[in-house]
Amino acid sequence: MKTILLFIIIACTAFVAFGQYKSDSVAYQQLRIKINAMLAERTKKFGLYDESLSKHSGIFGLQTKKDIRRSNDILLDIVKTDNDIYKELKILLEFRTFQQKKVQTKTKEIENSSLGYMTTINTLRSQNDALRRRAEKEEVEHEKTRNSLVLVIIGICVVIIGWALFRPRKRNAVKGKKGASTTRRRK
Repeated sequence: MKTILLFIIIACTAFVAFGQYKSDSVAYQQLRIKINAMLAERTKKFGLYDESLSKHSGIFGLQTKKDIRRSNDILLDIVKTDNDIYKELKILLEFRTFQQKKVQTKTKEIENSSLGYMTTINTLRSQNDALRRRAEKEEVEHEKTRNSLVLVIIGICVVIIGWALFRPRKRNAVKGKKGASTTRRRK
């Protein structure tokens, strides 16, 4: 019964932890999707940058200042996107570390509570065993007392029966017989 109760408590704790892990997992997945979208956007911008480098709209097929500025703007936009990606990656890694620490903490709590329950169960078992031994000892003492009491009652009955059977006859009855015999003679 106690082990079933312990199992139920551990199962409930695990379900609560799993439910919270699942919600954390959804947030983690959403953050990953966001980072993947940002990486796709960066790849697209890098393609635009590569195109802008290959454009030569100047005289004799050279790049103009506008071409270089456009390439630089695209490059700056790529750098900003990279910075945003790094920030999100840092958040993702911190979140992952937080999840791992949370799982470790929860595991330790469950382990400690399980050990506490096991200690309580062992204490209760030892107390139960002690009470059983005490009850058995008291039962043996009760049986000895009962046997002694039965022997005393049997002894008293034997004494009473023996006294009733072997008691000396009444002296009045003996006197009465003598008196009766004397009264007969007197007549």
